[in-house]
Amino acid sequence: MSRVHKSTETDEWFFSSDAYILSETDDKGIILYANDIFCELAGYTIDELIGQAHNIVRHPDMPRIAFKGLWSDVRTKGFWTGFVKNIRKDRGYYWVYATVLKKVDTKGNVTYLSIRRVPDRSDVEACTTLYAELNTKS
Repeated sequence: MSRVHKSTETDEWFFSSDAYILSETDDKGIILYANDIFCELAGYTIDELIGQAHNIVRHPDMPRIAFKGLWSDVRTKGFWTGFVKNIRKDRGYYWVYATVLKKVDTKGNVTYLSIRRVPDRSDVEACTTLYAELNTKS
């Protein structure tokens, strides 16, 4: 049984609250790993995602300043959490509550692990309004 479904009224897609989307990128944002639920929700096969820039799922509604804050926090604190609207291969979209963690191995190589879960709908509504306002200012 699929843990992903599409709204009957919009192009928004949803995933099960017991599912976690996982991916890992190198220090340039190239996808090294993606779990099955990420592939299913984004509408790509694993072969289509591995080796691509993670911004393949960046929705144009996402304000640039949100990602500026993400990278600032990851560099200074080692992690970031926030709400992200992503775009699917078929141009539908989905929302996630994301945590991004910086990982450094014993040789000093840096990768980034992203763990995403279902966001609360009230947070999605608030972010939709906020992100629209931020986009008009940029």
